[in-house]
Amino acid sequence: MKEIETTIASNIIELRTRAGMTQLELAEKLNYSDKSVSKWERAEALPDVIVLRNIADIFGVTVDYLVRPHDPEEKISILDSVKSTIPYQIIMAITSVGIMTVATILFIIFWLRGIIYWQVFVYALPILMISLLVLNSIWHDGKYNFVIVSLLVLSIVTTLYVVFLKHNWWQLFLIEIPAEALVVLSFRLYHVNHKKDENH
Repeated sequence: MKEIETTIASNIIELRTRAGMTQLELAEKLNYSDKSVSKWERAEALPDVIVLRNIADIFGVTVDYLVRPHDPEEKISILDSVKSTIPYQIIMAITSVGIMTVATILFIIFWLRGIIYWQVFVYALPILMISLLVLNSIWHDGKYNFVIVSLLVLSIVTTLYVVFLKHNWWQLFLIEIPAEALVVLSFRLYHVNHKKDENH
């Protein structure tokens, strides 16, 4: 029994890491806790048959693949195909270009009506950052979330400044200091708690 637990654990770890997915992200897709995924990957517990089937579906392999040991060449072939099924960088790039394209179209429409409304590009930034944050959380390991959230905070403050531009309320940018400090502390707390969960 321990041998099959070790085999399944090894296969899940390799599939998950090759797909650029964290334990938490895999757990959310399975509607389980990341502690459960951690136990499976430490060979301390076995996922049931339904969960194994769901894991196989997520990574585009068979249940048989999950429960069998594999030679290195077979693993490379399977894992390369798993990586290619998750082109998150392309999706994020398309999303970014798409949002800015919509902003450009709106800018041109206003321009044709005799209004130079450059603010539309600033207003698009928070939407862009939120979209990237969601996509990065789904398809990547979340290691860039800190940067994206920091830029999101900055874009929101900048948007507020632009909304009230005629008042020149530059003091709004002072909000950036405690807001960014809050972001840093929040991510620090998350990583500390996440490490504790993985160690249990």
